[in-house]
Amino acid sequence: MPKGVAVHSDRGSQYCSAVYQKLFLKHQLICSMSKRGDCYDDAAMESWNHSFKAEASHGERFLTHAEAISHVFEYIEVYYNRKRLHSKLGYISPEAFEAKKVA
Repeated sequence: MPKGVAVHSDRGSQYCSAVYQKLFLKHQLICSMSKRGDCYDDAAMESWNHSFKAEASHGERFLTHAEAISHVFEYIEVYYNRKRLHSKLGYISPEAFEAKKVA
């Protein structure tokens, strides 16, 4: 298992619990969560998590860890960052947005 990986969540009681936090220490993970009372603090991450779940991982079953890693890489690096239309960018892909900025 990789060490030093940031795991993001909201401030749900299950994520703030001592048992859950001990798992972070045991596995040398970094806990990332929103600030108390700031519902917009993690809005960007929550939006990305929703997109990932709805578009790439909902109901998927992987036979191996390598297959899961490949699937996640394909979604992020090929589809999400290059082809998917993003409302924040005027409904163009990040790749097209970057190309417009460079041109």
